[in-house]
Amino acid sequence: MSTLCPVSPREAYTGFEEGPIRPPSESFSLLLRLTRNCSWNQCLFCPVYKGAIFSARPLEHILRDIDSVHEHVQALLALPQENGGRSPEGIRALTASMTAKDLAVFRAAFQWTFAGQMRSVFLQDADSLVMRPGDLTAILKHLRQCFPQIQRITSYARAQTLARMRPETLREIREAGLDRLHIGLESGSDAVLERMRKGVTKATHIEAGRKAKAAGFEVSEYVMPGLGGQALSEEHARETADALNQIHPDFIRLRTLSLSPAAPLYEEYCAGKFDQCSDVMVARELAGMLDRIVGISCVVKSDHVLNLFGEIEGRLPDEKHVMLRILHTFLELPAEEQVLFQVGRRLGLFTRLRDLNDPNQRPLAEQAVRRQEITPENVDSILSAIMAQFI
Repeated sequence: MSTLCPVSPREAYTGFEEGPIRPPSESFSLLLRLTRNCSWNQCLFCPVYKGAIFSARPLEHILRDIDSVHEHVQALLALPQENGGRSPEGIRALTASMTAKDLAVFRAAFQWTFAGQMRSVFLQDADSLVMRPGDLTAILKHLRQCFPQIQRITSYARAQTLARMRPETLREIREAGLDRLHIGLESGSDAVLERMRKGVTKATHIEAGRKAKAAGFEVSEYVMPGLGGQALSEEHARETADALNQIHPDFIRLRTLSLSPAAPLYEEYCAGKFDQCSDVMVARELAGMLDRIVGISCVVKSDHVLNLFGEIEGRLPDEKHVMLRILHTFLELPAEEQVLFQVGRRLGLFTRLRDLNDPNQRPLAEQAVRRQEITPENVDSILSAIMAQFI
């Protein structure tokens, strides 16, 4: 059974809500907030929700959000078309007398209607499955009824929550319309999970992922290269690969560790209690993990700005050799070339390793290296400050 933080029946509806984060793959999804913040909120590496109180929103408030979006979508679709888009005059007329509260839901409906084509919905915040199952299925059914064109509804889910739920409850939620679960595996190493106060073990992660798969969900497991630090890097790679081999996820999503000043781990780093991996160490770790993933078919995604190698994407096992070749090519470069790629990538000049040979972008990266006096010895500390801005 899931544990639920009760909501007060006297809580007043204050309007449509959106939470602070979503996966990059949900950039065009309607963001629908079911819970606020995180029921665990103790992970050392996470800067989100710190100091915030967890609560579940009342069912009637969420249904009201859906109805509000539906009302605005219908109004937008009824506007006359001009030059392939909706009439600007019509949009101005719709928004002319709106309050700030009305504008918030209108903006969400507008973006979802025209940028997202009303194809996907992401349920926020950190773990929608912590809600009462009956409430969650009611929300899913209402969404599908109001917007039958939806192709995908997804949510974050904690492994601990999934592991406690009955298989039949998970199947009911899946049948009600929840398609994909984003699960923060982060690491398969019990030592790393305990060190980072993840609140879950490797065995529980495996149980949760397999239960989700058995219930019919698409499972997207998030892995955090570098999370073990220098001391546990090899174990982190080995045990994470082993966990993934047993879960058989549909997606493996890479999120390289970056230290935000808002994360408790940052304080430990500053106090000398955590030795962060260099980019070269992370590349070696990532190669070790990918090499050990065997016997499963899934898609690897590197869809976040924190990742040095955005091109480490493809289907396992068919494209494993391509991904490994990129990593090994980087590891075999002279240190100065590695630095140049690190700087070019973090500054947005490079997107792929082969961009080192780009006659237009390479000189810009070289100028940045000279201007900032970046060397193999200081590159990681300088770039860490840049990466922290993107968390």
